[in-house]
Amino acid sequence: MQSVKVGYSVLFTLISKHNFSSSGHFRALACSHGTISSACGTHHMSTTAQPVVIRIPRHMQEQVEHVKQVRGKNKVNTIKAGKLLIKSKNPELNQSAGYTLGKFEHPHLSSKGWKHNKSFGDYFTVNNTQRTPPFVTEIQDEEGDKLKEKSKPITFHNLHLCPDLVEALGKDNITRPTTVQLQTIPKLLKGYNILCAAETGSGKTLSYLLPVIHKLQAEKADSVSIETTPRTRSVIIVPSRELADQVSAVARSLCGPFGLMVKTVGGGRGVGNIKLAFTKGPPDVLVATPGALVKALRRRYLDLGELSFMVVDEADTMFDPSFSGMLESILAQTRVSCDPSETRGPGPTRKAQLVVVGATFPGGVGEVLSQVTDLGSMVTIKSKNLHFLMPHVKQTFLKVMGADKLLELHQALKAAEQDKAGVLVFCNRASTVNWLGYSLEDMGLRHVRLQGEMPASLRAGIFHSFQKGQVDVLICTDIASRGLDTQRVCLVVNYDFPESHTDYIHRAGRVGRAGSVEDGEVLSFVTHPWDVELVQKIETAARRRTSLPGMESSIRKPEPKAAEEEEEEGLPY
Repeated sequence: MQSVKVGYSVLFTLISKHNFSSSGHFRALACSHGTISSACGTHHMSTTAQPVVIRIPRHMQEQVEHVKQVRGKNKVNTIKAGKLLIKSKNPELNQSAGYTLGKFEHPHLSSKGWKHNKSFGDYFTVNNTQRTPPFVTEIQDEEGDKLKEKSKPITFHNLHLCPDLVEALGKDNITRPTTVQLQTIPKLLKGYNILCAAETGSGKTLSYLLPVIHKLQAEKADSVSIETTPRTRSVIIVPSRELADQVSAVARSLCGPFGLMVKTVGGGRGVGNIKLAFTKGPPDVLVATPGALVKALRRRYLDLGELSFMVVDEADTMFDPSFSGMLESILAQTRVSCDPSETRGPGPTRKAQLVVVGATFPGGVGEVLSQVTDLGSMVTIKSKNLHFLMPHVKQTFLKVMGADKLLELHQALKAAEQDKAGVLVFCNRASTVNWLGYSLEDMGLRHVRLQGEMPASLRAGIFHSFQKGQVDVLICTDIASRGLDTQRVCLVVNYDFPESHTDYIHRAGRVGRAGSVEDGEVLSFVTHPWDVELVQKIETAARRRTSLPGMESSIRKPEPKAAEEEEEEGLPY
């Protein structure tokens, strides 16, 4: 009897120690207790004393061992002296900028439990670890401090550009090229086809405009002694009217000293407006949206077979299914070179250089480009920080209920209003832009709205007024996240969390651009479970210091099986 009591007490102590309080375990204990009691009665009546053996089920033993291992596992301390990379509401989840996660170390995420209703109000911040953008050609240490340069700084004079062109840049205080421009301009001057993918705000527009204008003015000087028919010699395709106006403005300021004509055609303004761009003769540089350019080609206002340059800007958008059909028909009418030697010589024999530019690597680019040129002739230029979170921009993620987003936005706008800083507020739908605009009007906050469903007459000049500082708050859809110059923006608010990593990169890229006075900040409201899934991937990339997952990083050649299947379909059976 004594041995049974001892065995029972040991079992009870063991199970109590490991907190097995579930109903299943309790029933198991009750059954065991009943067995012990019956065994006790039998033992009392028995003449021979036999010890009672209590057997614990194997699954219970394994669970006990698992609990021991989990509780005994030491948590890795990710906090060291110095600046924090991740600052969380829970200090235990902070991570220092000087700490590097191991290859197989699982990061402890601040957003791990954000799908639960009790997580509203939680937040974490990815702090800026550099003072200057990574695409600025200055040597920095790990803390972002500038170091003394050993060699003479590189200027645009070193890139062998036309002196008048360099002088025009100097008037705008642009003297030193960014890392993207250092890589792209020499290749374009030599006649190569280029696919350039670099982070937002790194100066990609000038990286293709400068060599284009340099070559156009050289061709114009050579054609003075030779009678040639005027023709449109370069076309730049962009996804929106606002971006077309912006690129045209930059091109006009650079083309002025050389007498080169720049024209813009955009959708939504009628065919008459498109025809007007060609009334004074074919422009040297034509900046167009895809739809307007297709209309101009149908009416034979220009001939793409005589181009010297074809530029596709914001390529990740242009190769999207919404634009890819028009882009394919445009490129099919362009004589794209397959070798730098084909870009030289007299006009009729010369072929066009193809330049594809984007802030993220465009998907499906191989299928389209393989139809117009040799993919092996494309020189791919990728930034080291492509698809990375910008290290010089502070980014905060706040888990908030949908009903509280308007109040949180109001507080953020009031704080920015004191600094008279530009603020971009992004929404996923045009209807949300309109509703939010009416709500802010009731609160007495001045703003302007920009979304794709607006008539062209209303959209004209809205972004320009925001750029000039006439109004400080712009509520918009992703139409304002692609390529637009937002140097005065110091705060980006994702009122609706973006639907993809690509959209997040473009939105966050509206701050911390080349030439910006301040680095800026991004504030994102996280509401829905699908938002949390994207946030967790972003936080993991931030903690590991890696690029965002699931992004294209190279040109995928089309599979030969597709061509073989087409040939088989044409064979008679």
